[in-house]
Amino acid sequence: MDQDVAAKEQPRYIKLNERDNVAIVVNDFGLPAGSRFASGLTLRAFVPQGHKTALVDIAQDQPIIRYGEVIGNALSPILAGEWVDEARIRMPEAPALDKLEISTAVPAPLPPLEGFTFEGFRNTDGSVGTKNILGISSSVQCVKGTMEYAVKRIRAELLPKYPNVDDVVPLTHAYGCGVAINAPDAVVPIRTLQNIAQNPNFGGEILVISLGCEKLAPERLVPEGVSDAIVRMQDEAFDGFGAIVDAIMTQAEARLNILNTRTRETCPAADLVIGLQCGGSDAFSGVTANPALGFAADLLVRAGATVMFSEVTEVRDAIQLLTRRAINEDVGRALVREMAWYDSYLARGGADRSANTTPGNKKGGLANIVEKSLGSIVKSGSSAITGVLSPGERATQKGMLFAATPASDFICGTLQLASGMTLQVFTTGRGTPYGLAAAPVIKVATRTELARRWKDLIDFDAGSIATGEKTIEETGWDLFRLILDVASGRTKPWSDRWGIHNDLTLFNPAPVT
Repeated sequence: MDQDVAAKEQPRYIKLNERDNVAIVVNDFGLPAGSRFASGLTLRAFVPQGHKTALVDIAQDQPIIRYGEVIGNALSPILAGEWVDEARIRMPEAPALDKLEISTAVPAPLPPLEGFTFEGFRNTDGSVGTKNILGISSSVQCVKGTMEYAVKRIRAELLPKYPNVDDVVPLTHAYGCGVAINAPDAVVPIRTLQNIAQNPNFGGEILVISLGCEKLAPERLVPEGVSDAIVRMQDEAFDGFGAIVDAIMTQAEARLNILNTRTRETCPAADLVIGLQCGGSDAFSGVTANPALGFAADLLVRAGATVMFSEVTEVRDAIQLLTRRAINEDVGRALVREMAWYDSYLARGGADRSANTTPGNKKGGLANIVEKSLGSIVKSGSSAITGVLSPGERATQKGMLFAATPASDFICGTLQLASGMTLQVFTTGRGTPYGLAAAPVIKVATRTELARRWKDLIDFDAGSIATGEKTIEETGWDLFRLILDVASGRTKPWSDRWGIHNDLTLFNPAPVT
C-alpha cells in the first residue's frame, strides 16, 4: 500500500485521554495535508502514521499533553492540524525523586483467577520451567571459544540420545578477568551469573567451564555444597585440547541423563515467572501492544503468577505514576532507590535519560523519553506493585514486580533471566528479531501492518485495537492464552522456530582494569 491508497481510507486518529491536546494518526503510511477527520479537524500538513497532530491551537510554552500527562512544551505556536514532531517540543525535567507520592493510590486486590494451568517442568526446589535445557556457564570470557566448540559437539553427538532435553545453551559472556572484581558495583554481574545458572529452565543441573586463573573464581557461580560442577581448562590432568573437550562432554552427558527424566506436568498458572519488555517502540506501543500486555499481566497476577517489568530509563519519567501504586512504603522507597541509582550512573557517564530514545523510536512517532515512558509503563497493568528487584536479583515473591535493568533489550533480557524469568513477552512497533535461547520470547506487534509484513517473526498482532476490530480486553485475553500455550510447549514462538537468539549481555557498572 502506498500513500495514495492510504489517503483514500477514512482518516482516523487516536486520542487517549480527554485532557489530551494531541492525537496520533492511525492510517498506514500517514495522511496528507487536507485530510479531514470525522471530528472536523483538517490536517495542515502530511503527518506520518503514529505521529501527533494538534487537536487545538497550542501557544508557545504551553503544555503538550498525551496520555493525560505533559510530554513537553511547545517551542513555538502550533496550530490545530499541524504535525507535532519532536523538533517542536521542549522536554520537561524528570520528576523530582524527593517529592513523589508513595502508596497513595494502591489498587485494590484484583479478584483471583482460578483454574488456569500450563504444562511445565517442575524442579526439586519447587520452581517450574517452561523449557528443559542444559545450560553450561563460563566463569571467564577466555573459555568462550572452547565452550562453543564443545556445545557444537554435544548438540551433534549427545543431544539426539536425550529426546526430552530441548537444547544445550552456552552461557557465555565478556566478564571474569581484567575487571575490578571486588568493586562495590561488581556485585551486579556476579550475582547475575550466579542466578542465571539457577534459572528454572535449566533444571538445577549446573556446569561451569573455567580457565583456572581468572579473577572470578568458578566456585562463586555454583551453589554451596556443589563440588563436581566445574571443569578447569588449566587442570594439569588434561593432556591437550581434546582431553578438555572430552571432560566437558562427559560432564554434560551426566547432566543430560538427569534432565532427560524430566517431563511436562500440569502446573497452576501461579508457577509462571513472566518477563515484560518492549523494544523498537513506536507511538502505538502505549495504545495497542502495551495496554493489551498490561491486561494480560493483570490476569497473570490474578492467577497468582510472578510478573516483572523493567527498563529504568523507560519508567523514570513516569515514576510518579508507579510509586503511587507501590503496595507499601518500603516498595515505594525501593522504586525511588533504583531510579536514584540509575540517575547517578548516567551522570557519571556524562549522559542523561534523553539518550534512551532511538532514531527508530522517533521515526515511529515518539517525540522524547517522556512520551516513551508513559507508553512503556502501561504494560505493567493496573495491579499493585508488590516488590522491587535490583539488577540481577532473584525474585522470591509473587505479583507485579519492578526488576531494575537498563533499557537495552539484550541486557534487560539477561537480567530478567537472572531474576528467574521463564518466558518473556516482548512488544515492538518497529520490529526486531530479538530472541533468547534460555526462555521462549513471544513477539507482539503494535501494528497490523508490521505483523503482516513480518508474518514469520511476529507471534501476536495487537494492531487490531487501533483499527477498532478488537478491544484491549479481548486482545489481552488472547495474549494470556497464548502465554499459557507457549509456556506449555504447545506453541513455539518464531525466534525458537528459526533458532535466532541473542547472546547474554551482562550489565557491569564496575570499573574494568
